[in-house]
This record gives sequence, C-alpha cells and structure tokens, in this order.
Amino acid sequence: MTNETSIKKVAVVGAGAVGSTIAYALLIKNLVAEIFLIDVNVDKEHGEVLDLGDAISFTETGNIVNGTYADARTADIVILTAGVAQKPGETRLDLVTKNKAITTSIITEIGGFKPNAIVLVVSNPVDIITYLVQELSGLSHAQVFGTGTCLDTARLRTNLGHRFSIDAKQIEGFVMGEHGDGEQVAWSTVSVAGKPISEMLSTEEMATITDEVKNEVYEIIKEKGATFYGIGMVVTDIVEAILLDQNKVLPISYRLENYNGVDAVCMGAPAVVGAVGVVKPWPVELTQTEKDLFINSAETIKKYL
Repeated sequence: MTNETSIKKVAVVGAGAVGSTIAYALLIKNLVAEIFLIDVNVDKEHGEVLDLGDAISFTETGNIVNGTYADARTADIVILTAGVAQKPGETRLDLVTKNKAITTSIITEIGGFKPNAIVLVVSNPVDIITYLVQELSGLSHAQVFGTGTCLDTARLRTNLGHRFSIDAKQIEGFVMGEHGDGEQVAWSTVSVAGKPISEMLSTEEMATITDEVKNEVYEIIKEKGATFYGIGMVVTDIVEAILLDQNKVLPISYRLENYNGVDAVCMGAPAVVGAVGVVKPWPVELTQTEKDLFINSAETIKKYL
C-alpha cells in the first residue's frame, strides 16, 4: 500500500499530560517529520517543547516546536486532546458541557483545515466531541474520528494476556460502544491465539473481566490522578495506520450508519483505518444481547448530542 498524501506534520492541541505523552510517543516511534505542540498555556507548552526537544537527538523525528492554531491549519494530522480532565468520582459524560465549549472555541480559532487533513479526537467524552468536530470542521466524516474504544480494547487484551500468560498481541476482539460506562466487551468477537474465548471462560468470568476493563480508569485516576501512557500508545498506533496506509481494523469512534442497529451517532466500533482516515466500517455480527447493549449505549450518547 502507498500513502499518496505524504503526511509529515502532526499538530497536538493540548499540552497537558495526555497531549505531551502523545507527543513523546510520536517522537520515540519516529513517525513524523515535525510535531507542533499547541496550548493556551504558552508557558506549559514551551516547557514541554523544551523537555521533549532534549529527546530529538535520540530519534529520527525532525523537530518538535511551539505551535499555534495557524500551524494546525497546515498540519496533516491534528490531534485534539484539550479539555477538562476527568476527576475522581466523575464519569466521562460529566465533562460534556465544558469540553464541548472548549472544543468549539478551538475549532473556531483554527478556522479551517487542509482539505486532506485527518482530525483525531482524544478529548472526552470522545464520542460526543467527535460528533461535534465532524459538524464544525468542514471535513468529511471519514476524515474526523475519535480514539473510541481502542484503549478499552487494549485493556481487555492486557487483562486476558495476563490471565492466560500469553502475549497480549495474540488476543483478538473488541470492546465496543461508548468510551465510558456504556461500553461492552463484544465477547463473540474475542479469541485467544485463534481459540474462541467461549471455550476458555465462563459467563461469570466474562462478566468479571468486563467490569475490570470498564472500571480500570477509575482506579488509575484515584491512585495517580490521570491516565496518559496507554492513550499515548493508542494514538501512535492510529497515526501509524494513517501514515503507512495500513488499512488496520481498529475500534475507533466514527459516524455509524445502520451498524448493528445503530445510526447517526459516533461511538466505538471496528473500522478500517488508512491514509484517508476511515476507509470503511468493518462488519461484525453481534449476538442479540450484545446488539441490545450496543443500541442502549448509542441511545445514551444521543441524549447529549
């Protein structure tokens, strides 16, 4: 596969723990020629750029610089991380009002994107913010999508890898739906090195693991204040799929159209990701119980749109 868009520059909007970790992960993965780090707190932004810049001599990345919204207009990939962070006791949906306002202000300040740009939404609640950015950006729905349930799926794979003492990369399957309390493990999609999970776990064990995956974020926030390493690697994985036109199947948040009973909402479901963004949905046949949960998750999100 070839990447005809020649993507070289990435703008990371938001220099907090998540944004700066994403920039660091991009640096050490040697994925882009130049990274713009953009934040309204220019001192924080400048400090992060100086610190990250000290790593340049150990990487193949060309440069990391203090960026502006004007730089975001010229970037090939724009990663939106800015917003109020989740606090102990809060759900992601509790952030919706403030972060919708912050995101609207950012898109207004940017004022437009390159015609072939990809906008990747990380800010929470990611499904609602993704839908909002699609409405405001002027880009096609395929060019604007969120990280969705990629992080939740990574947590599932790590959990099962530990449980069976095998490489987590040999776990296949997806967490789907809202990136939040409405998410579900689509167990019918899960296998371990080619073996269906239904042959390895009981229904009760599956329910326990689902709760562990769903609630891990609350444990991390309670114990260290924020999550950022996992999402940093999730974003670099998505960026790599775009840069190298990998046509990789990932459970991102994108505009679903008649997908397992869900329509006109953004939330986590498998899709093929390549140089153009969302290449196409990846169909999975859910069980009726899974489909009902998936639809319920969509209805919860729609209340906030």
